Amino acid sequence: MSDDRDEAFVGALRGRVKRRPFGGRAELDVLVAIALGAALGTPARYEVSQLIHVAKDTFPWATFVINLSGAFVLGLFLTLVERFPPTRYLRGFFAIGFLGSFTTFSTMAVETVVLVKDHQTILGIGYLCASIAAGLAACYLGMVLARLSRLGGDAAPR
Repeated sequence: MSDDRDEAFVGALRGRVKRRPFGGRAELDVLVAIALGAALGTPARYEVSQLIHVAKDTFPWATFVINLSGAFVLGLFLTLVERFPPTRYLRGFFAIGFLGSFTTFSTMAVETVVLVKDHQTILGIGYLCASIAAGLAACYLGMVLARLSRLGGDAAPR
């Protein structure tokens, strides 16, 4: 019995929860936390996009910067959160709600399609590839920095 509890605790720390059967409902208070995070992440994305001017048929720097910063912070945050006891709301509020609405895969996809449609094929495909590669690198960097930090416990990388 102790092994089951230990496994459940470790799984919760890593964000792995038992899946509900198809059609199961999430708890309302967790959905509210996610919605509140999203209500803050969306205007944050809008404000950042207003700060970075992007001319038509050029590299979509605003979305690129937003998605890279979001990937970095997500890697950092989720790695740091592993060090603390699980909470019902923190992951949902910040990782799913705030960062989920701050970053924007759909805008990246639309911008890529528009660039290709407007005969900027190399730029569009380059943007897509750079976004994915740099996003993965930013996320990994966030994870590495979190593992090296002393915040919340052991500083040894895993």
